[in-house]
Amino acid sequence: MDWLGEILRSRVDLALFLSLALGYAVGSLRLGRFQISPTVGVLLAGLLVGQSGVEVPVAMQRVFFLLFVFAMGVRTGPEFFRGLRSSALQQVALTALFVLTAVMTAWGIGRVAGLDRGVSTGLLTGALTSSTALGAATNAATRLDDQAAGAQIARNVSTAYALTYLLGTVLVIWFLPLVGPRLMRADIREASHQLDPSAGKSKRHASQEPATREIVLRAYRVPQSLNDRTVSEVEGLWPSEQRAVIERVRRADTLMDASPEMQLRTGDIVAVAGRSVALVRNGNPFTAEVDDRELLAVPVLTAELVLTKAKVAGQTLQTIGTDLRARGIFVRALKRAGRELPVSPGTVLERGDVVSVSGTPREVARVAAEVGYAEYPTEKTDLLLVSTAILIGILVGLPAVTVGSLSLSLTASVGVLISGLTLGYLRSRHPRFGRIPDPARALFESLGFAAFMACVGLDAAPGLVPAIRESGITLLAGAAAICVLPHAVTILIGYYVVRMNPAVLLGVCSGAGSSSAALKAIEDAAESKVPTFGYGLPYALGNFLMAVGATLLVLLT
Repeated sequence: MDWLGEILRSRVDLALFLSLALGYAVGSLRLGRFQISPTVGVLLAGLLVGQSGVEVPVAMQRVFFLLFVFAMGVRTGPEFFRGLRSSALQQVALTALFVLTAVMTAWGIGRVAGLDRGVSTGLLTGALTSSTALGAATNAATRLDDQAAGAQIARNVSTAYALTYLLGTVLVIWFLPLVGPRLMRADIREASHQLDPSAGKSKRHASQEPATREIVLRAYRVPQSLNDRTVSEVEGLWPSEQRAVIERVRRADTLMDASPEMQLRTGDIVAVAGRSVALVRNGNPFTAEVDDRELLAVPVLTAELVLTKAKVAGQTLQTIGTDLRARGIFVRALKRAGRELPVSPGTVLERGDVVSVSGTPREVARVAAEVGYAEYPTEKTDLLLVSTAILIGILVGLPAVTVGSLSLSLTASVGVLISGLTLGYLRSRHPRFGRIPDPARALFESLGFAAFMACVGLDAAPGLVPAIRESGITLLAGAAAICVLPHAVTILIGYYVVRMNPAVLLGVCSGAGSSSAALKAIEDAAESKVPTFGYGLPYALGNFLMAVGATLLVLLT
């Protein structure tokens, strides 16, 4: 097999994409009910391919990592800056407590066990699966005055990260949904139900489509009992929780758009839009359904409304809908910082939220102007904006402050993260500022992260076996402590002192620990999306603070 090793050593690009292909293949495998994530798969593949002694340029790792942190910053920017307001101080304080506990635990274990600062930092980043902190730490190590020592520290960070990442991934998925509720003596399904009455309802597989449509359009003949009643009066006959809207009216051979003040006549045929449950129950005042395809050919579009106006902050969906008199528009989904939230009349909206709606073009445009702006499907990405924002982030991370014999700086990764956060926030406030479609951002984030993880595996591979022989048990035990202790402290303080809802609190822990896999496990246990309410801000803030903490561990210990 020497020939294969020679090829891989001479072609780093081949080794990289071989690691990506093998990693995603491994990531699709299931071990019983547990599925290995693509992240773990790519890391393991990199460690395997890297046994041939592939030398990965530092610049390659850095480029992929900067793409990842920038895209992540763009996604979480609105939530990050929103959380700096006083209304989110509880989540900010708990996230800071989590990171401080994690950094101090890693420092203490390193002191007691006599570990190199690179290994201690690798324990922190691996046990908490924080790729942002890993990149910040390795970048900081390569900037040390002693370049040889810095390179060795960077390798130690990567090796310890690779050794402990899988343990940290599995352990937090077990700890938060199973042990976390026991520490609080709480039922997270009941806690979720308090904030979302739909919690606990059965979920369908993501690939399944219902045979019926949630929002439908049907034609009815106006009976004698509704003669001379206005459109607004007839719409008011439905219960408030089963809203329906009259979109169009056929009178003789004339088609007309309906307005709230229009009077209906016996024999008119009306096109009624609403959720299917509202049209099939007894609350429907119409009884004679007819087939009028021309009438039902109402132009309808779907769009994502990005909420940027100050008046939506702190208001519920029901309040906003009532204030805006939104008639021909229906909410389909709600997202905050890329995570889906429960859709109910009492859901509180925040600036930066994205509401997926369907309705008539005129009504969608009107409501969009009132709450922010509408995003329609597009394939165009403003690469000038992307390149400039990353360049500014790198420049922000370059200046260094000398303290004694130490040279301290934000590092390029933290600078680019700040740039991404700022850009994401500015786009949420100023809708015409640049354009980065979600699919493009997701590609930057997923490809950048996967390629970076492959580079980490390739670079750390030669030192993997010696590290396992020398201190494998110590590293795994230390990683377990770093993973469990910050979560336990945050849960106990958050529940018994801060009195936070248990389901939301577990979401805070998963966000502060940058574990989307743990959030999914908590959502499954709660049978609800309520834990997501606590995920967005801690995820953004936790990544930033963890990057700073890992940098300080490298520079100051």
